[in-house]
This record gives sequence, C-alpha cells and structure tokens, in this order.
Amino acid sequence: MKIIESKLVAETDLPLQLNVSFNKVFDLFKKYADMEYAKHPYHSSAKKMVQLINKHPELNDGFSDYSLLDKYKEQIDLLLNPLFPEPLLLNEIKAASIPFSFTSFKFTNRFENILKNAGENYELNVRNFEEDSMYIMACTFILSFVHGFNVDLKRPFYFDIPDNTTGTMKYYRTTFNGDFSDITATENAPKLTEKDFKELLNNFDNIALWKEKFPPNSYIFKGFGLISLFDVTSEEMLSSIKANLLKGGQDLIPKLQSNLRDFYSIRDLKLGYSIFDNVNTKICETQVNKSNSLILNHGIEINCDSSYFCNTIMQKVFKDHETFIISDVADYGVKTGNNLFSKNLQENNIQSIILIPIKATNNGDLALLEIASPRAYDLNSVNINKLKDIIPVFEAAVKRTSEERQNILEATIQENYTSIHSSVKWRFYEAAEKYHTTRQTNTNAKLDEIVFNDVYPLFGQSDIKGSSVARNKAIQEDLTTQLTLAITVLKDACKTEKLPIYNELMFRVTSYLNDVKEGLNAGDEINILDFLNREIYPVFNHINKISTELSQKVSVYMKRLDKNLNVVYEKRKEYENSVTLLNDKLAQFLDNKQKQAQEMFPHYFERYKTDGVEYNMYIGQAITKKKKFDDLYLYNLRLWQLQTTYEMENLAFYERKNMQHDLQVASLILVHSNAMAIKFRMDEKQFDVDGAYNIRYEIIKKRIDKANIKGTDERLTVPGKIAIVYSQDKDALEYIKYINYLQSKNQLGKIEFLELEDLQGASGLKALRVEVIYQTSFDENKTITFNDLIKEIEA
Repeated sequence: MKIIESKLVAETDLPLQLNVSFNKVFDLFKKYADMEYAKHPYHSSAKKMVQLINKHPELNDGFSDYSLLDKYKEQIDLLLNPLFPEPLLLNEIKAASIPFSFTSFKFTNRFENILKNAGENYELNVRNFEEDSMYIMACTFILSFVHGFNVDLKRPFYFDIPDNTTGTMKYYRTTFNGDFSDITATENAPKLTEKDFKELLNNFDNIALWKEKFPPNSYIFKGFGLISLFDVTSEEMLSSIKANLLKGGQDLIPKLQSNLRDFYSIRDLKLGYSIFDNVNTKICETQVNKSNSLILNHGIEINCDSSYFCNTIMQKVFKDHETFIISDVADYGVKTGNNLFSKNLQENNIQSIILIPIKATNNGDLALLEIASPRAYDLNSVNINKLKDIIPVFEAAVKRTSEERQNILEATIQENYTSIHSSVKWRFYEAAEKYHTTRQTNTNAKLDEIVFNDVYPLFGQSDIKGSSVARNKAIQEDLTTQLTLAITVLKDACKTEKLPIYNELMFRVTSYLNDVKEGLNAGDEINILDFLNREIYPVFNHINKISTELSQKVSVYMKRLDKNLNVVYEKRKEYENSVTLLNDKLAQFLDNKQKQAQEMFPHYFERYKTDGVEYNMYIGQAITKKKKFDDLYLYNLRLWQLQTTYEMENLAFYERKNMQHDLQVASLILVHSNAMAIKFRMDEKQFDVDGAYNIRYEIIKKRIDKANIKGTDERLTVPGKIAIVYSQDKDALEYIKYINYLQSKNQLGKIEFLELEDLQGASGLKALRVEVIYQTSFDENKTITFNDLIKEIEA
C-alpha cells in the first residue's frame, strides 16, 4: 500500500485534531458478521475482518501517529479493498486520504501510475493552497457536520501533475467523500449560536474571528475520506486559452503554445499565426506574422496565386474557410510534387500540421491559425476534433483583435491625417451624436457647424533659412556633375571613332554646362534632361557596343544616375536628407513639448512641415468644458512658446553636425492680443479663422516671414535670432518680461526693437528680435518642463 504524507501536516493549524480511524468500515463488517446475515455471501469474510480489527483496536479507536499507517498497511489494505474494487483499479483515480492534511494512502493502480510518471521529485500538492482558507474551510465543515449550519463553500481542489512520458502537464479536479468520518466537539469548543453564525458569514476574511469561534484543536476528527481525481486537462486548457486570449499581450503566442502542448500532450508542438489580405491575396506583413507564423520563415510575402500552396488548400482554406489537416507532410510533398509549402514545412521540421482559417474582418481578411508537430500523425483527422470547443474562442479573439487593430488604425489616421485635434474632438462627437439622434425623427437633419468663439491665437515657425537658394545650388551641382560625365564619355569616344557628331554633341553639352555654372533659370533642368534623353543617350547606346573600355565609361556614367529619377541626384539627396532630418527632429520635439503644454490647459494645436516647421495654437474657454479659462493660461502658454522656440533653435544648431548639408533655421513668433473665432471648414477639412476682421491675422501669418526691417533691405527673420512680431505696445511689454527671465538663465541675449515695412493688407507692425545663446551640449531629453517653468516664474 502506497503512503504519501504531506509536509503541510506539521505546518498547518486546524480547528480539528485529526485521527485516522476505520470505525465506520468496522461497523459495516460487524453488520455482516452478525448471525442475522449468516446466509449472506459476505458473512464468512466479514467475521474474519472483525477478528482482524479486534486484534488491532487502534484501527477502530483512531490514531494521530501517521507512522501507524505503514505499520498496519497490510491490515488497512484488506479493510479498504471493498472500497477499491479490483476491476476499477486501472480506471479510477482514487485514494484514501486524511482531510485537510493532504496525507493519502491506499491508491488505485491508475493513480500510482500517474504519480510514477510525474517523477521521483514530484510532491502531491494542491494548487493555490492558502493556509487561512484551509482553516476556514475546516470550520465550515464543522458548522455543517456538528452544528447544522450549512455553508456553501464547496471549492474544488486541483492537482497539477506532470506527465514525464509526454513532457506535458496534466490537470486534475478532486472530489472528497467524507462518509467514513465523524466530528465531535471537545470541552474547549465554544457554543455557537445563530448570531455567531451570521457574524461569521459577514467576516469570511477575518481569520482571527474564525479562530475565536473555532479555537485550534477544539474538535476531534475521526475517520478518513476518499478522494477521487478527474482529468480536466481539456477543460483547464480551454479556460486558460480563453483567459490568455482576453489578456492578450506580447507573450500571447508562447502562452497559447504551452496550453496546446498540454492539451494535445505533445511537448514540442508549435503554434503559428498569420493574416491573409483578401484585397491583395497575400500574407500581410506585420510584426505578428514575422515573429509567429510557421509558414513565413523564408519569405516576407507569399503570393497566394503562386505555386506556394496546392489547389486543395487554396479551395478549402482560402475559399471555403474549412480547417485543413496534413497528417504526413512527407507524403503531402510527394503528392504535390514537393511544392514550396511542403518544402518550407520540412525545412522547419514540421511533419504534421493543422491549418485553421478564421474570418478576421467583414471584407474577407483571413487569420490562419497554424498548429504543427515534428512527427507525422501526431496531428490527424481524429484528434483535430478536440479543437471544436477551442476554435470559437479563437474566432472571438481574432475578431476582437481585428476590431482593436482597426481602432488603432483609425486613431492613427485621426492623429496624423486629419485636422481633428484631441482637444476639440469632444465637440465633433457632440455634433455627431446630435446629428444621429435628430436623424431618427428628421431625415433632413444637418450637421452642426463647428465654431469656437473667443479664442486667442498663437503662431510660430522655425523656417529653414535660404532653402530655395540651397536647393537650387544642389540642383546646379548635380547637373554640372552629370554634364561633365557626359563630356568625358564623348571625349573618349572621339579617340576611338573620328566622328564629327561627337564633337558637335560635346559642344552642345559644354554650352549647357556653362549656362548651368552661370545660374539656373526656370525650365533649364527640364530642357537639359530632355536633351540628354533625346540626343545623348541614343549615342551612348552606340558607344556602349564599340569596345569594353568605352562600355565601362558609359557604365560609370549610368551608375551615377539615380535609378528612379534617371539623373545625378547626389547633392539634392544630401540636401533633402538634411531637410528631412531637421524637419523630423523639430516636429518630434515640438509634438513632445506640446503634450506637456496640454496638461496646463487644453488648447487646439496643429503643426505643418514645410522647409522647417510652423504651427498654430488656439486657447480659450470654448475649447474645453473641463476647466475654467483664465488669462493666466494664455500668458503661460506664450511663455512656453518662447521657451520652446529657444530650445528648437538649440536643437537645430546641435543637429548641424549630423547633416550632410549645413542648414540653419530662423524663428518667428506672431503675437495677436484680440480674441477671435475659428471655424471648421467642411470642404477643406480643417480649421480656419472666421469673420472678415480676423482675415487680417491670416494675411500677416502668410507674409510676415518675408518682411523687411523698415527703411532697409534686411529681412526680419535671420538665423541665430528669434523675431517676435506684435502690433500693440502692451504685447511688447509682456514679452520683454519673458525675455528678461530667459536672459537671467543665459539663454537669450541682446534685444532689438524694430519697425517693419508695411505689408499688403497689414501696416504698423513692430517686432522684438532677440539673440539666441546656443548651449554647447544641448540634450533634447533634458529641457525644462512646463511645470518647472511655471514654478520658476511663481518663485
């Protein structure tokens, strides 16, 4: 008889004194040993069992020394044989056990085999054992058994037992039969009333109260119990798969793979996941596909129309959306002429695979669940039926994931491709809700106009200075290179073939080269490229065939051309890469700073990338319902704008060393003191100022960066200085305070007070222009935050 004694026995406090007794079994034998049952088939064997027990009264009276289980193992084995019928020993998973101690003895053969497969080091422990919960459970057992108060605390116990034969985990639920036990109260057991019972019901987690009503060892347990285990691996895995799918996360596939390994008892089972785009009939390239698909290991993109899949898979999986099983990949390869799919599977040591198509979206996009094994027939048409309860869970998860992904895409589009900023989105939802509600009773309902009144504008820009000149210079240099290379080829051709046409073409190319060096006019680049395509390249085709040496010269020329544009695109590429780098850095920096500014007070923000960065902001009570607007927030935002403009100047200065083309920015801030209205233009899908008076503000915005200082030819915006344009003296006084503060931080230098030339539609403008003091080691991640700025000012 196998005996397993739990380590928890000595560690766990209980309200029960646990005594092993076979008294109730003895009573059963005594019944059949009585002469009343003399003719019963059990009579003679019952008499012998009574004699056996009488020789060992401890078995009837009870004992707490568990070593006696081993001493009397032969007698106990005989006593319990009727409860463990031999025909069921290889079927039932059952053992005699002492409740609340997890000490067990007398196991069925199947139970012993399970423990043997678990390995020598395995300990039979209950999952999620909690000492306090066990104490309270014992108390509820007493409440029902002794006091007649029924408490429904039937909590199933589970054993997680490894199966070393398959290398997987098996899960078992336990039931307990207490018919062979009895409980009596000792003198130390307090009397319990209805009031005590109700108090306990209201204080389940109060272990001190339970121990007060049921002191440790205040009751005596006498007897034993029977535990029966039921294999619930499939149910547990289904539950775990549901939980993991609901939880999601980056490690979802590894978790599901582990679940399915236990579910199928295949230790090296593989799980993959891919998505097929119905529009392009190819596997969508996503991060999930790259890391988890079993059929994408050797190709980023696989066209479903190609010979990759066989016709049967194409029909059943992609058209009929039916699950498809390949039990023997090698045999499948022979039958399909070793198509690419079978080769890919065998190269990845996959010999059996299940493909489960799941409709991911309404437009027919397909998610493909891939379950595979390195052995043939591990997965087959029989055990595929085990998945019937799991597939609906995957379908629900795929649909939910697809919806979440769609929401993310829509949010990305909303953020990057439309003008609906998060600060004003509430107003669009409000209008949409009103529209759809009204449409239920009025088919002629119209969408509200989105207008925000009494908001204050802020405008700023960091413009790449001299961008047009730099771009033209880059074009000029590239054309010079291309024409010079063409002349070199023609010169070498003249040495081989004395053809007058070569000299005539060289003359014309040289003329174009001289014109380019003197300067570019509108249309020059197009005319030159047209000339090269029409008259030079046909000649190059001829030269290419004359000799190997000349062919190499033509090859040198062709290699210098951009493959897509068919022109020398070196200096322009350097310039455009530099512009892109600077634009991206400035835009990203501004966006990050803007997130901090939104925490102060919600305001509308829109940013544009041109040759540099420009942006609009509007702040006022109409923008938000959450906070009450005060002019203080406008002043704070203006200070934030000046500080951020200074930091963007430093960022641009710092990035000069990382650019192939040296670029500098000139910064501008436009101050406008009067509140205005902005309106969402449905036709343009963007906000614009509303009202004739406010149009002047837009005119100034478009022309101010080209303005000169009054009485001079000097531009207002220059590198190394921030220009602040205003029309009212009070605005200048406000910004002088901000400048003085930043001067105290050694960030800004000398101030210039300037008047600007009159612009068409705007006159009388003035400006402050302040020197930027660049930091020697600027770190965009360590700039002053908005909150820090306000703390400094308030201090």
